[in-house]
Amino acid sequence: VQLQASGGGLVQAGGFLRLSCAPSERTFSSYFMGWFRQAPGKEREFVAAITWSGGNSYYAESVKGRFTISRGNAKNTMYLQMNTLKPEDTAVYYCAAGRFASDLVTKYNYWGQGTLVTVSS
Repeated sequence: VQLQASGGGLVQAGGFLRLSCAPSERTFSSYFMGWFRQAPGKEREFVAAITWSGGNSYYAESVKGRFTISRGNAKNTMYLQMNTLKPEDTAVYYCAAGRFASDLVTKYNYWGQGTLVTVSS
């Protein structure tokens, strides 16, 4: 495991959580980083991504306006601020790093172990 994701938990609909992602073995300051999620019985899907500089970010339509992705000052950590959570946001959230900008799982080379987010109605 190259990345460590944390911050998941149980929250009521309308609530918020902040996920964090930090490297465990190497630096990712020059990498494109992203968040994906996987709900039970579903494929892993793109949530958000950010360039190495933090200057550009990308979002899935389902989270646009509610989630904000950011990088730490050292560019080696990443965060996902999740507001106005909905039950359909329930999933295991994974952070990942890759060399190229993409919303595809296959374009990311390094992954975290995942953190569970549960949103109750």
